[in-house]
Formats: sequence, structure tokens, C-alpha cells
Amino acid sequence: MGLYYEDLTIGMAWETQGRTVGEAEVALYAGLSGDFHRLHTDEQWARANSPFGGRVAHGILGIVLASGLFSQLHLFDDTLVALLGFEQWKFSGPIRFGDTLRVRTRIAELRRTSTPGRGLVKRAVELLNQRDEVVQSGVSVMLVRCREEPAQP
Repeated sequence: MGLYYEDLTIGMAWETQGRTVGEAEVALYAGLSGDFHRLHTDEQWARANSPFGGRVAHGILGIVLASGLFSQLHLFDDTLVALLGFEQWKFSGPIRFGDTLRVRTRIAELRRTSTPGRGLVKRAVELLNQRDEVVQSGVSVMLVRCREEPAQP
């Protein structure tokens, strides 16, 4: 069973295992999204035309991988109601082929919603590469089940 809203406190933090980004991840994302920009799919073009010296992964793929890595912690199995979005997401550096990414996250904000039995959880998220460089960061907003109903006045 996952963590309920009442189990959380501001400042709680976790770090995920790593995942190496390669040809397969980029090709699958390109196929799924339809984004076949040469920056991601044409090594010769990217070497000649990009500021990165070669191909890099799609920026949005970083968000997808961060979400997947976090879900592998199984912290909110059966208690997550919905992922509501991402706020203030920044792309700080490229995700290069061969980079091993991991997520460092902490609870930044908690508040009950007007709907009984639900709480809003904001997590500060950092996506780091194997050199501990933050390549992406932002805030993930989730709706989580409450264990108990709030006390009535």
C-alpha cells in the first residue's frame, strides 16, 4: 500500500535508482511522439549544427523518465489519485546518449483540497545525470488520498 497524505511531511526526500538513456529510449519516444527532429535522430546533422556536439535526447523525454523513475519507488501505489501537472520546469542541460539519470525529490508543499479525502502534494524534483549535474528540475503536483476525513468544526 502506498503513502497517504497524512504520512507525508514537508522535507521528506527520496532518490531513485539510475537509468541509462540510449538509442532505444530516444527512438521509442520519437516514434510515440512523432518528433523526429534531426537533433535527436541524425548524428551527422547534430554534430555539424547543434551546440551539443552530437545528438541529445528529447527534452520532454526527461520529464517522462523522471516520472517513471519516481513511480518505481512505489511510494503512492493505490493512493495516487492523479498527477495534476508540472510547474516551473526547467531544462538546465542536455541529456546525452549514455547518460545515467536518477531523480532526487522532496515534499515541498502539502494542503488538503476542498474535496474530502484528498490532499495536494507538491514535490520538488531534480533530474540528475551520472556527474550529479541537474539537467532538469521543477515541481510535480499530485493529488493523493487521505487516510481519514478532516475533523468537522
